[in-house]
Amino acid sequence: MKTTTRVAVIGGGVVGCSVLYHLTKLGWSDVMLIERSELTSGSTWHAAGGFHTLNGDTNMAALQGYTIRLYKELEEITGMSCGLHHVGGITLADNRDRFDMLLAERAKHRFMGLETEIVGPEEIARIAPITNLDGIIGALYDPLDGHLDPSGTTHAYAKAARMGGATIETHCMVRETNQRPDGTWDVVTDKGTIHAEHVVNAGGLWAREVGAMAGVYLPLHPMEHQYIVTDDIAEIYERDSEHPHVMDPAGESYLRQEGRGLCIGFYEQPCKPWAVDGTPWEFGHELLPDDFDKIEESIEFAYKRFPVLASAGVKSVIHGPFTFAPDGNPLVGPVPGLRNYWSACGVMAGFSQGGGVGLMLAQWMIEGETERDVTAMDVARFGRWISPGYTRPKVIENYQKRFSVSYPNEELPAARPNRTTPMYDIFSDMGAVWGQQFGLEVANYFAQGDEPTYETPSFRRSDAFAATGREVRGVRAGVGINELHNFGKYLVSGPGARAWLDRIMAGRIPATGRLSLTPMLSAKGKLIGDFTVSCLGETEFQLTASYGSQDYHMRWFEQHQEDGITIENISDKRNGFQIAGPNARAVLAACTRDDVDNLRFMDVRRMVVGMTDCIVQRVSYTGDLGYEIYCDSMAQRQLWWTLWQAGQDHGMIPFGMRAMMSLRLDKFFGSWLREFSPDYTAAETGLDRFISFKKNADFIGRAAAEAERAAGPARRLCAFEVDAEDADVNAYEPIWLDGAVVCFCTSGGYSHHAGKSVALGFLPVERIADGLEVEIEILGQMRRARVISQPLFDADGARMRG
Repeated sequence: MKTTTRVAVIGGGVVGCSVLYHLTKLGWSDVMLIERSELTSGSTWHAAGGFHTLNGDTNMAALQGYTIRLYKELEEITGMSCGLHHVGGITLADNRDRFDMLLAERAKHRFMGLETEIVGPEEIARIAPITNLDGIIGALYDPLDGHLDPSGTTHAYAKAARMGGATIETHCMVRETNQRPDGTWDVVTDKGTIHAEHVVNAGGLWAREVGAMAGVYLPLHPMEHQYIVTDDIAEIYERDSEHPHVMDPAGESYLRQEGRGLCIGFYEQPCKPWAVDGTPWEFGHELLPDDFDKIEESIEFAYKRFPVLASAGVKSVIHGPFTFAPDGNPLVGPVPGLRNYWSACGVMAGFSQGGGVGLMLAQWMIEGETERDVTAMDVARFGRWISPGYTRPKVIENYQKRFSVSYPNEELPAARPNRTTPMYDIFSDMGAVWGQQFGLEVANYFAQGDEPTYETPSFRRSDAFAATGREVRGVRAGVGINELHNFGKYLVSGPGARAWLDRIMAGRIPATGRLSLTPMLSAKGKLIGDFTVSCLGETEFQLTASYGSQDYHMRWFEQHQEDGITIENISDKRNGFQIAGPNARAVLAACTRDDVDNLRFMDVRRMVVGMTDCIVQRVSYTGDLGYEIYCDSMAQRQLWWTLWQAGQDHGMIPFGMRAMMSLRLDKFFGSWLREFSPDYTAAETGLDRFISFKKNADFIGRAAAEAERAAGPARRLCAFEVDAEDADVNAYEPIWLDGAVVCFCTSGGYSHHAGKSVALGFLPVERIADGLEVEIEILGQMRRARVISQPLFDADGARMRG
């Protein structure tokens, strides 16, 4: 057995083998895989082997498309068969909401190059004749859907990796993973110790246990999953061609042909978590006992949807565990807080996603970043606060909602409330309707009178529309207040702080008492942060950005940390309030003895507000006259009563995130992971205006940003006024020009201030012109839209800056 290697991949399922193959494909040959038993000995061997491209996240869908197309390449490379059956598949819709979701997904696929189509009942009857069409409105057809041989595919990955120089060590049990002071790892096995520069946890069912060896908790939990293979069915084996896949969300089932019969699996509501206290090491090629009781209702529904099942005998039952993360997406990438330790686990749909996971992880390890935004599967998307007690109910919820409609405004209830600020009970008493971000409760809006205390999920304007409009008008006409808890906050201090920030941030680092807006770039010039930098003193800076990206940003900071600086995540230690609107200055002046009139736009100052020591910044994401007032979280309630009592004479109202997202559209302000993400560059999004090309610092991404500055971007972000009806742009709707899809929307919504539907999205630079007419496809309907260049509120910035 080898005793040294560049990369040690732990786990020999389809994901581990994919990672191994992609490392060799991208040029690293000194890599090895360690498997405690035989390849496929976890969830892989008993998988149903289906694959499809449908995913609510466009990057995940694209990676699933890559995975499916990869299988023919593997067959060509290795001469082995993956047992491919490209039979196509349909996803049924039996109500308006399900159909709206399919329309939205089809629209996204247009600019992704996926050739899906919406079909009606007559076409469904032709494609999948065993389907009972009672109540069916339509379906989404995907020609790429199909299934394969799980074992053959995994071994094809393994052979391709070996051909690239990789080593695979089976029947080799990992006992410990110990990090050396230089960041490399000793992987202790029952055959000896392997010294590795990098470790990849692809442990599958045992990923929790493998992670614990390195002192890390990975939020995963196995669930029992059951599918049935029938005896021969004449309606199947007498067909001229193989029957396509059918996903029936209403019945929580997926169905495909298996030999001369059918295979049908269920995501039942009375589901069961497995191995709650840990996966037994001796588990492997066993199955779980049959459990027909928990799928009784699912089977009954399936008999109605697919009547041929009712008379078919059961040939075999496959009941085995596989792992989920709390949101159902994989956990991939460098694990925060550890050096050279990588995650490739939680890949519930291994044969749809395994290839994409392997490619992205290999790019990350070898090239330093991925070619596309992988936030949806980044292991850093869950904070270090997460626990098994949180993970388990969220995994159960995700399993139960596997085939449910996924709404853009839906707030899932499991494991909530979990993390709250000192304002939770006060805001709840004021009618707060809560959402969550990064495990933290965030007020979406405040219900008054007969306004709904629960926002009904919808693809169209929700029943929170009126409440949101009321809050927007309250801010624009008087003054609104909301929390600053949904900002990630970081304190950077020390004698080297300014020089370090000049290298980490692309923008200008402000003088003492001032703040600046700056993008943070990857080495390839992609956006990895959208920051406000506040200089509290020559050696002390406060950084603010998206709250949900804390671990992502802290991981980057720690990877680039230098002597002479201290970086502290103070996101939950420092909180406070934003006040915004024409009366904001009067409210602040009533609460402090400091001279508020001399606080200029983009100033930052320490001041006492009421009884509370605060940091006050003259800036507001609402685009209005406004202030961000930060304090110690322990003092937040006192600060609240000071501001709230003073605000009563000036018409103060509380407002939530629904109103905030409407207010920012008035000024065309972008939002992190919507307009600004690792998929885009600063020049494409307009953030290049905040890059300081004059500063004497070789900031990360400078060369790429200067090259783009010289050449110019091919596309740029624009704002549109949309002739919408009851549905506004959400994200990724295609933009049509001259009868063709030219780009897509990044976000949108309704401007309650202007009374208009607004969208933000990309257009080719050469076509951008004020008033340009385009069409935006919203839920299958073509909506006229036009480019607008003047903000809908405070176009000259007089109120914001005055």
